[in-house]
Amino acid sequence: MKYDYYKYHALGNDYIIIDPNNVNFKLNKDLIKLICHRNYGIGSDGILFGPIFNDKNEIYFKIFNPDGSEAEKSGNGIREFAKYLFDEKYINKKSFKLHTLGGPVNIEYLDNNANLIKVDMGKVTFDSKLIPTKFSIKEAINCPLEINNNIYNVSCVSIGNPHCVILMDEISSQIAQSLGPMIENNKMFPNKINVQFLQILDKNNIKIEIWERGAGYTLASGTSSCATASVAYKLGLTTNDINVHMPGGNINIHINNDWSVNLIGNVTSVAYGNFSKEFFLQKINL
Repeated sequence: MKYDYYKYHALGNDYIIIDPNNVNFKLNKDLIKLICHRNYGIGSDGILFGPIFNDKNEIYFKIFNPDGSEAEKSGNGIREFAKYLFDEKYINKKSFKLHTLGGPVNIEYLDNNANLIKVDMGKVTFDSKLIPTKFSIKEAINCPLEINNNIYNVSCVSIGNPHCVILMDEISSQIAQSLGPMIENNKMFPNKINVQFLQILDKNNIKIEIWERGAGYTLASGTSSCATASVAYKLGLTTNDINVHMPGGNINIHINNDWSVNLIGNVTSVAYGNFSKEFFLQKINL
């Protein structure tokens, strides 16, 4: 039986998967916001829409934030969607390629149930213009950014989507929720930006708190893990093999010599089901 939605989480970062091959309704911004709402809808950190097949039979999928905007890439979302493809028997091989708005990624299932997945996330860039940022220097490393009359040194990076990393001695969810939205919407970032607060634990372990562009405070994020690990390594504070500790759990990141990044993490199936007719009739201004 085919269902309207499937819910997965990766370290508490939860997504609703809607398969266009199963449903007869169309997504729009208002419907995305309603589905993701944790009171009026199912509740999630976003929607994964796919699989979508091109004429070469390549698999694409789209990533939508809870505010209805489209994201380029999500490390947790990629793993969750890869597990969905395994669970629903779209994929019957150990490794394959997925296509996202932020570029292609290579997937490898590391166990028999696709609960542990390795993703080749592509290459990071610190190029200020490519991220993009409005900083005048070539690489956006340790750039001063004024927030509420305080100066923070930020380092920016893209792994198909933009990230701003702030190194601190101590971090907390309160700091992320306070500073995150102001940095996300700062004029220095023309496409807005994901924000991470980074604490170095030792040469192989870092701790982060996350404010996601279009989603808000998040328990875990794959691209945020790649971004902060890459910044920590770029600054010479860690090795290239890093365990990233987040409120939702841990991810392993390996940074290769060409600045391509591999991510390994767990995925869990949560639920599946159908929307009621009444759900679509709600008139709520979100």
